[in-house]
Amino acid sequence: MIRSLPQDRGYSFGFKFYIICYFIFLFAPLLVTCVLAFNDSNFPSLPWKGFSLDWFFANTGERVGIFHDSSNLSSIWVSAQTAFIVSVLSLIVGTMGAFLFEQQDFPGKQGLYFLALTPLVIPGVILGISLLLTANALGLFIEESTGLDIPLLRPSFWLVVFGQFSFISTFVLLVVSARLRKFDHCLEEAALNLGASRFDVICSITIPFLRPALIGGGAVAFLMSFENFNTTLFLVGSDTTLPVNLYLQVRDGSSPVINAVSLLLIVSTSLLAMINLLINRDKKVE
Repeated sequence: MIRSLPQDRGYSFGFKFYIICYFIFLFAPLLVTCVLAFNDSNFPSLPWKGFSLDWFFANTGERVGIFHDSSNLSSIWVSAQTAFIVSVLSLIVGTMGAFLFEQQDFPGKQGLYFLALTPLVIPGVILGISLLLTANALGLFIEESTGLDIPLLRPSFWLVVFGQFSFISTFVLLVVSARLRKFDHCLEEAALNLGASRFDVICSITIPFLRPALIGGGAVAFLMSFENFNTTLFLVGSDTTLPVNLYLQVRDGSSPVINAVSLLLIVSTSLLAMINLLINRDKKVE
């Protein structure tokens, strides 16, 4: 569409109608969930029965708000711990992988690069089942051979961490690699010619250049880990993450506390996304 040319009225109306419908389709369910978090009803659905903050702060026999719900609070803490560890591991390994594929030449590089991207095309359910069966088989083999029982090879917190890390690190690899392709290697060569060591060049030139990608990749890794369900469902042990805990509550009969949890997650993730956007915008201005 050429903006300088006169536009047909029907086309203009249809275009605006499509945009409105598109955003209604995206945000209407989220808006309904946020509104129902304040509904004075014992069921997480319409009709509207008045405004209430009970599902956030109540602590009575009939109603327990999210801030007094030990089960949901515990699962939020487990999800936050998991997401933090996964994001740190993914940043380290993903950044190292980006340096490997973007700054080194070696035989079979292209094949290994596509192999590193394989987790992106594997469904999360298949990945979770594969990891669970592999861990169980390895654990049984070690126990039968040596008599050692390794908790890591059973559904547990650390198995969830390594299961999520196995594919989330690939996203960090892509984000950092995209940024590293824009790097001017003449800056590194100039610093090396002036007597800087390779380590000094990486710390003082390369890493500062990659900072927006590292922040963005870390934020994406944290959010992906925090909300992951498909893979986590097969690997989780007694310490359930928030998505799995919410699934169990919905399956057994939900309450408006789920709407309150959803509202808090929507607000927190939106704030994190806005902070990441502002940081990247400030970097571009500089």
